[in-house]
Amino acid sequence: MEQAAPTVVPTKPKKVKALNQGYWSKYGIFYLMMAPALIVILLNNYIPMVGSIIAFKKITYESSSFIENFVNGKWVGWKNFEFLFKTSDAWRITRNTVLYNVVFIILNLVIGVGAALLFNMMRSKRLAKLHQSIMFLPFFLSWVIVSYLVYAFLNPSLGIMNMTVLKWFGAEDVMWYSDSTWWPLILPILNVWKGIGWYAVLYLAAIIGIDKEYYEAATIDGASRWRQIWSVTIPLIRPVIITLTVLQIGKIFYADFGMFFNVTRNAGALYETTLIIDTYVYQGFLVTGNIGLSSAAGFYQAIIGFLLVFGSNLIIRRISKDDALF
Repeated sequence: MEQAAPTVVPTKPKKVKALNQGYWSKYGIFYLMMAPALIVILLNNYIPMVGSIIAFKKITYESSSFIENFVNGKWVGWKNFEFLFKTSDAWRITRNTVLYNVVFIILNLVIGVGAALLFNMMRSKRLAKLHQSIMFLPFFLSWVIVSYLVYAFLNPSLGIMNMTVLKWFGAEDVMWYSDSTWWPLILPILNVWKGIGWYAVLYLAAIIGIDKEYYEAATIDGASRWRQIWSVTIPLIRPVIITLTVLQIGKIFYADFGMFFNVTRNAGALYETTLIIDTYVYQGFLVTGNIGLSSAAGFYQAIIGFLLVFGSNLIIRRISKDDALF
């Protein structure tokens, strides 16, 4: 009786090894290129997250070493959070941070898209580039420099507003750094002036990437310029609009510390309308020395920001799955 010849089956590890060798030889250079950025993100963003433990501890300064304080600090559970939310500051800093950022998001979207549309419609490309450069220039200025420019306008005794503008209109002088009434208007204006060039350039890049055949077809159908904007331009740049808006929503609990601290000169009289979570954490950490309370405020800020990103993306995913970030 003849015996069947044994079949030879290639071993799986050799295939996997060959596959891995081919994968790394093909894509290894890209991982090498990403390595510096990944290391920076790891050191700057992820390792410091271990410090969130401080929000649940009581730092007593009994030891001269911060590491010993961090390791041996007494666990207090949620007491830092309870103390935070029992004060009136919790509501005030949350209200100011959220409302300012909502206004910033709306203005950046409306004015940014509007400016990009105007740049795109300019016939002279040289003038368009000149206007883009002029609008983009404030983005590179430090808030320290901007704060001195603002102080030149708002100085109660020598500022341009009190000495020239208000006198020209016959109005009384305003103590700008003692009266918090005007700052909900001043800060959004400064935010738009400094950052709108960045958003305008991003939206303009998306508009320039639209195929001209869409506009030609719309023109043949008799669509006006405004109709083309609403029916062609806006729908086609919608993914960029959604991406930038979601990224801003994720930072709705974060405010620009440089603007709120330097431009307002950290004036205590303005805290009712200018105190935000970021400056509150600074005050708690460096001024009052309450590390646990400031860490609790920072932890609260991070968790809410994460939930807002996740929630806004979930809503977008249900409306239009293709436009969701993840």
